[in-house]
Amino acid sequence: MDIDQYLSQKQAALDKGADRIRNFEVFDFNYVPEKPLMREEVKPVIDALLRYQQTGIANNILVLGSRGSGKSMLARYLMRVLSQQGQAVFAYANCRQHNTSVKILASLLGLRPRGSSLDELWQRFENAHEGRVVFVLDEVDLISEKDRHKDILYLISRSSRNYMAVLLSNNPKFLNLLDESIKSTLQPEIVHFRNYDATEIERILLDRAQIGLKTTPPGTLSEIAAMTARNTNSDVRVAIKTLYLWALEPQTAIAKHFEKARRDIMFDVIRDLNDRNLLILQAVLDESDGFAKDVYETYRRRSAQVHEEPFSYMHFYSNLSYLQSLGLLVLISTKVNRTYTNRIQLTFDPGILDAVWTMRFA
Repeated sequence: MDIDQYLSQKQAALDKGADRIRNFEVFDFNYVPEKPLMREEVKPVIDALLRYQQTGIANNILVLGSRGSGKSMLARYLMRVLSQQGQAVFAYANCRQHNTSVKILASLLGLRPRGSSLDELWQRFENAHEGRVVFVLDEVDLISEKDRHKDILYLISRSSRNYMAVLLSNNPKFLNLLDESIKSTLQPEIVHFRNYDATEIERILLDRAQIGLKTTPPGTLSEIAAMTARNTNSDVRVAIKTLYLWALEPQTAIAKHFEKARRDIMFDVIRDLNDRNLLILQAVLDESDGFAKDVYETYRRRSAQVHEEPFSYMHFYSNLSYLQSLGLLVLISTKVNRTYTNRIQLTFDPGILDAVWTMRFA
């Protein structure tokens, strides 16, 4: 088969698959369902927002959970529903895209970040928003280390306007990284979003399938849900992409679609890491035994090679927890002689790391 023949055959197969899809939108990761899955973790977030709407007294929230656990989807859904009531304004920023306090405020004001000081931008924001405002800072743990004090959080917590903050983070140790002055005034209520179980993933897939597909053979959704819960730290995005790929090409085994979806999403996760976390993963790959202290020394050497300031051992361990929450590694308690230590194991194809490493440092 030459290229033209393969192109023609593949196009015909995809055209046939597209006929089975009613609505492509539901397979987009930014899609917000009309009725998201109700979970106990949702209640304290809703309660805090409603109290703020009613009283104007801020009840800051820190939502922690692994990637694909529904944090961002819930935030977008609540913003959409509560904005319609008109009692509070939502100011949303993704800290991956706007990773300093200046950039966050500039984006909220529709301005370029250059040429304006943080104090000037904050004054302009307060002048423009005298009423109740809920700051929703998604992936707040990705605020740059250059913005060491996370000044936006200090300004929100100290504002006389009584603004409220909803912070979303994948890093379970995020609060420990904040200055005491910020923690003492922010005092967030911590809400943990646990990973979905297989039954919940299947319900999410069923909701998408009923809207997006014309027909779904029985057993398909439960098979995808089970693989996702078992092999991906319950990242529902892998499940959704697997369903999408299968809908386009049902003649291909679900397991093959699942592996492609998992690899694609894992590549995106690793590609989006900062240099220090990428160096940690490379150090784990270099150290065959995987003992944490040995990995740390290798990480320090790797950092010196690329002229990067390494984390202290405490921050190194904090970032191991973060990488574990992303499903990139696991920490295994292991007895060595008479003491216990942690071994670190990667949970993804090392070839993905090699590809990202080459893109970043080659």
